[in-house]
Amino acid sequence: MDIAPFIKRIARGKHGSEHLSRAEAESVFSALLDPHADPLQLGAFLIGQRMKGESSTELAGFVDAARACIAGFGSFTAPPGAIDLPCYAGKRRAAHAHLAAAMQACDAGIPVFVHGAEHIDGRITAWQVLQQAGVKRAGSLSEVTTILNSEHIVYADLADLCPELSRIYMLRPKLGIRSFSNTVARLLNPARCDGQLNGFFHTPYADYMAMANRLLGQPRSLIFMGAEGEPELYADRQKVLLRQQGDTICQVSYPPAGLDVYPRSQQNLNLLREHFTAMLAGEVSQRQAAVIARMGEAFGWASTGEFPATWTMEASS
Repeated sequence: MDIAPFIKRIARGKHGSEHLSRAEAESVFSALLDPHADPLQLGAFLIGQRMKGESSTELAGFVDAARACIAGFGSFTAPPGAIDLPCYAGKRRAAHAHLAAAMQACDAGIPVFVHGAEHIDGRITAWQVLQQAGVKRAGSLSEVTTILNSEHIVYADLADLCPELSRIYMLRPKLGIRSFSNTVARLLNPARCDGQLNGFFHTPYADYMAMANRLLGQPRSLIFMGAEGEPELYADRQKVLLRQQGDTICQVSYPPAGLDVYPRSQQNLNLLREHFTAMLAGEVSQRQAAVIARMGEAFGWASTGEFPATWTMEASS
């Protein structure tokens, strides 16, 4: 497939660039996911999209293409009430309170499917702390569903689930910028979980991701600015928090906890591992306890659809 005409459309500059349709986005990205795709065209398309900015329709098409590369997609699905927890940022300033909450949700019988990248330079990844906690790693969707049904929590790596997408995701050091493959990985929901908790770092992605989930038929999701880009709510002020349920998207909020702000400086990474182990043992600070409780409410809603009593919904769209 010659994608040069599509590169021309998306890379015409600030006032001339065009968004692709969902079908066009799926076709182009399907071609680029092929290991034999022209590397020059791949780089040009990724950078062109980054400069233009992806639309929710394009994101849905990119996800369609990536899902088609996942062995068993649609044949192996998570049990009812399962939560999709994409972790593609890692942590360097505070321990993984969202994963401590995930472990508690698992103990309460809520299936949690964590997926991400095994290694991220300068950060502690989800797998690096879940591994030390004894969480099993699946190498395929078949294994994901088997482990979820027995253990209620499982980790799978993007490199195992969708090596084609992982190859593009790992181009960031060569490109020098983050590409839309990162967002696609977060929206992937490989096991078609009923609920999704999805964090991001850059504010504009809130609407794009929520609307993409609506197009993709996601039953319900929370899309929010997460701590360090991970799917972790803040204890106090939460800048952006969108609830997508079927075709309805609305902004929600919760009362602040009145605690210290999130740490601003980088911590020793080995110390973060120790802090996570301590959290699992019940040794938590006030801020960590508030985050874990807040995340527990989020897990409960994403699993059952029962909205937390202390949260407030605003106008729908």
